[in-house]
Amino acid sequence: MQIDLLSRPGNAAARVVLAPGENLTSESGAMIAMSDSLALTTTTHKRDSGSLFAAAKRLLAGESLFLNHFTATSASGEVFLAATLPGDMLRYDLRGENLIVQSGSFVACDSSVNVNMGWQGFKSFFSGESVFWLQISGTGPVIISSFGAIYPIEVDGDYIVDTGHIVAFQETLNFTITKAGGSWMTAILGGEGLVCRFSGKGTVWCQSHNAGGFGRELGPELKPR
Repeated sequence: MQIDLLSRPGNAAARVVLAPGENLTSESGAMIAMSDSLALTTTTHKRDSGSLFAAAKRLLAGESLFLNHFTATSASGEVFLAATLPGDMLRYDLRGENLIVQSGSFVACDSSVNVNMGWQGFKSFFSGESVFWLQISGTGPVIISSFGAIYPIEVDGDYIVDTGHIVAFQETLNFTITKAGGSWMTAILGGEGLVCRFSGKGTVWCQSHNAGGFGRELGPELKPR
């Protein structure tokens, strides 16, 4: 499987070339275009193992009901993928580990990789974020997206990240939700509110823009129909 990330970082798209016998799983609606030689099937979970329960878990995590599966049968082919919001993309190669990904940032993965809902507890709810994130595990490449630029932060100890700027993080990290600054007055007046304090050793991937904040700024400017 060959993965090329194009037009980075502002309007990234992924070009994935599949050799005969290879399979790719993507979020529903992510496809831009594909070779006629590829076969496309749609299920509610992994290829050949869809279920309504799996679909319900994905909906709770803020993802779409279905997953698309691209298969190169007798000939190789390519598929172009993009995220809903403009920004960057990242390829991450899982090696028998778990990656926690925020709602909306999953784009695609090798069909051998598992994509399940992960419970992050009510601490996420109080931060204004979803209590359900995607837990991606196994071995193989994963493509994730961001709103704006994406960049890694290597954590060794404690590190604070605004909740709306988290794209993904390694499960080796623990986190708690806390106020920004030394007091609630600082947190509220500074516009940061609640933040995520990571502890341990691992990587957090952040995005330069906050989709929630962007929506709140843009909403009042939209003309009603």
